[in-house]
Amino acid sequence: MSTAQLLNPGTYDPKHFDAETRRLLRATIDWFEQRGKRKLAEDYHARTFYADFLEFAGKEGLFSTFLTPAANADGNPDKRWDTSRVAALSEILGFYGLNYWYPWQVTILGLGPVWQSSNEAARKRAADALAAGGVGAFGLSEKDHGADIYSSDMVLTPDGDGGYRATGSKYYIGNGNCAQTVSVFGRIEGIEGPEQYVFFYADSNHPNYHVVKNVVPSQMYVAEFRLEDYPVRAEDILHVGAEAFSAALNTVNIGKFNLCFGGIGMSTHSLYEAITHAHNRVLYGKPVTDFPHVRREFVEAYARLTAMKLFSDRAVDYFRSANPDDRRYLLFNPITKMKVTTEAQRVIGLVADVVAAKGFEADTYLAMAKNDIDGLPKLEGTVAVNLALIAKFMPAYLFAPQDYAPVPTRTDAADDEFLFRQGPARGLSKVRFHNWREAYEKFSTVPNVVLFTEQAGYLVKLLTEATPDETQQADLDFGLALTELFTLIVYGQLILEQAEITGLETDVIDQIFAVLVQDFSVAAVDLNGKASSTEAQQALALASVRKPVVDAERFDRVWTQVRGLSGAYAMNP
Repeated sequence: MSTAQLLNPGTYDPKHFDAETRRLLRATIDWFEQRGKRKLAEDYHARTFYADFLEFAGKEGLFSTFLTPAANADGNPDKRWDTSRVAALSEILGFYGLNYWYPWQVTILGLGPVWQSSNEAARKRAADALAAGGVGAFGLSEKDHGADIYSSDMVLTPDGDGGYRATGSKYYIGNGNCAQTVSVFGRIEGIEGPEQYVFFYADSNHPNYHVVKNVVPSQMYVAEFRLEDYPVRAEDILHVGAEAFSAALNTVNIGKFNLCFGGIGMSTHSLYEAITHAHNRVLYGKPVTDFPHVRREFVEAYARLTAMKLFSDRAVDYFRSANPDDRRYLLFNPITKMKVTTEAQRVIGLVADVVAAKGFEADTYLAMAKNDIDGLPKLEGTVAVNLALIAKFMPAYLFAPQDYAPVPTRTDAADDEFLFRQGPARGLSKVRFHNWREAYEKFSTVPNVVLFTEQAGYLVKLLTEATPDETQQADLDFGLALTELFTLIVYGQLILEQAEITGLETDVIDQIFAVLVQDFSVAAVDLNGKASSTEAQQALALASVRKPVVDAERFDRVWTQVRGLSGAYAMNP
């Protein structure tokens, strides 16, 4: 990946997509650029609802084209659910701000239970609503229970005519003030066990649908809404029983994948703004970027951002190539959610450290990004929740490899219909993976990849020679620390796979892994310090600590790439 492959609105032309996809992506960029940075910042600080963006998206058919599966496209060849272009739009919207990515994201979540449903009337209703410029909302979480779907207080009472009346509240529901398609999770009164759960279709325009308030101080409308005696007909039922439970989890699997691309977009815009400011600012008679610590922070930010992009782009291929016999995406997905979004925090934190006071000014993008970026790791499950999910895959990934045919790059114009027939949300420990060592062996001449591979070997040794006992396995704090180390190995694998595909320069690969070597060392020290770690585990954890291979000439070559970003992009005023 060269610097030219970072998203740059001035030169953006995704030639690998079909003509209508290119037109819509370019039209989205042009809308923001013509609107300008001043308007972007003014609306942000005034907390102005993004009605003009939703109007643009509806007029262009943006959400309708990108989020309607082919089965409900009514013969329109441009409509399909294509993860590669969903990711591209997520990155663009993140580039211009979390407040514009958010209504797109929650529309995706709201549509998940509908597209997984066999209810053809509901599917057509949702497709028609999208075509009319509508958006979606995902009515899952509640004020008192969060996303604990075992404890829903949204209750459906049979009405005696084959339907129900729904009463209850939902909390933290994006687009809940304006969505025509609201997928609501609840339970049926008088039924115990899994059969009580239900997903049904609601509309915010219905008189029995009451918007209580916006629960956040933001442009985003994150609603608390309440249904009072809301009529739910048979044709409104999307899922019942265990199927409803799986639909909730599978929807989150689909939706949380976009978090990483939103973070990549935010980080990229922040990096452009910061390097341009710092490289053109003179302190003590020389440019700020002449200071060694400033160069180090910029190079680290660039390496982390490039790694984020490599991992996420490669994860798209696994997502799109998934089938009942290859569900490896179920591991890569929570890593995009947990790891890439926390990396976005670090990138934005690094560049904010450099520009210092400038990053607080109201007319900067960075002021907005700094304020918003902490939200991404907390959406669609906290970091801890996703780490716990990742841990389920660790034994099979590290110790039980299985041969698979190589997964190709997937930017073809195909409908990713498997995402809506994932089936029951269980059996994660049975998912198998290709031998992870093969990706590392291909880069065995890159010094920091070699060091990192050694570190990975110590985790394997710890798990086999100082295996956590039952008490430790029940200790979530210890388990999360262990999973941090495991996550880095998986992260590195997909980075290397995509680096090979894109022909990434060895200098940048080495710089990325210099960062990962440091990260592994930090996580190993953290594991060493856990209350329940044994002496044997402590010894192996500390034995894995490494100093990255230092190469001043390599660093300078990568710095030259970063410096070249100065002035490469500035948003239209």
